[in-house]
Amino acid sequence: MKFYKKIIKKHKKIILLLSILIGLAIFFAIPKNGGNVIYGVTFSKPFAEHLGLDWKATYLALLDDAGVKRVRLPSYWTEIESQKGVYNFKDLDWQIQEAQKRDVKIILTLGQKQPRWPECHIPKWAEDLNEHERQTKLIDFISKVVERYRNRENIINWQIENEPFLPFGECPKFNKNFFDREVAQVRLLDSRSLIISDSGELSTWYRASSRADILGTTLYRIVWNDTVGYVHYPITSIAYRLKAAIIMLMTGVDKIIIVELQAEPWGPKMIIETPLHEQYKSMSPEQFQKNIEFVKHVEFSEAYLWGGEWWYWLKTVKGDDRIWNQARKVFSESAKLEK
Repeated sequence: MKFYKKIIKKHKKIILLLSILIGLAIFFAIPKNGGNVIYGVTFSKPFAEHLGLDWKATYLALLDDAGVKRVRLPSYWTEIESQKGVYNFKDLDWQIQEAQKRDVKIILTLGQKQPRWPECHIPKWAEDLNEHERQTKLIDFISKVVERYRNRENIINWQIENEPFLPFGECPKFNKNFFDREVAQVRLLDSRSLIISDSGELSTWYRASSRADILGTTLYRIVWNDTVGYVHYPITSIAYRLKAAIIMLMTGVDKIIIVELQAEPWGPKMIIETPLHEQYKSMSPEQFQKNIEFVKHVEFSEAYLWGGEWWYWLKTVKGDDRIWNQARKVFSESAKLEK
């Protein structure tokens, strides 16, 4: 203790100056947009089907009735190359075309780990390959997707993998060197800014940000843990902002957005196996509004809501349109900011 006191006393002016400089740097780097957030939504065709919905009707309802102007779309390997070497882009083509008709902007996700369980969407035929062969085929697949859609003007960003540094889901062991190859391949094929996503609550963001043009963070407020039950994250809005400021200073990442904002339940079972009263413990109309207000104080410029298929399921199957109508208001205000 005496040693540290001597160091501080001897260098107190330098320490004070550094503290002031760091404080000023963090203060000026903290994102500030006055709470004006542009909202989008993530849409998953397989998840809409899992809920028993007509996936095309669900998608069009989000675009036309809810008024969504930004969508994050997965390019699932399992859907597009279910048979080795046979590519079927029909459904993804349709989603992108319908968005383009309505001037809807798209983030297109790439790779094997993409939004929705089981996280890694690997075709059966590829599961039987050794690691090197599977990686080669995955690079080929990513290249096919980028080459097909790189001339679509409404695709504003690529997202490479989904939370690649978070060990979550039914996935092969993460290989950092191979991930860097994926990033390099996408950069070789197109110049659009590249999003890499990371957990907002369980990660430092450093590894993702140091490779990205744009960091995409998740933001969850109430989640289920099998050991302790429902967990209400105690993280404050200013904590996200300070974390963002520090990461932007450390890595030089251009921008930080929320690619996955909780607007759907996270409970002990899958949604269709969970009674409504249980679903509403982690996501209710009241919690939906709280999350929207929370994000305004975080002050990141964009946020993509997670749960659009569920809102439509609530509305059309369960007869509860409260969250759907709340989302419509959110997207209406967001559209005004984009004009």
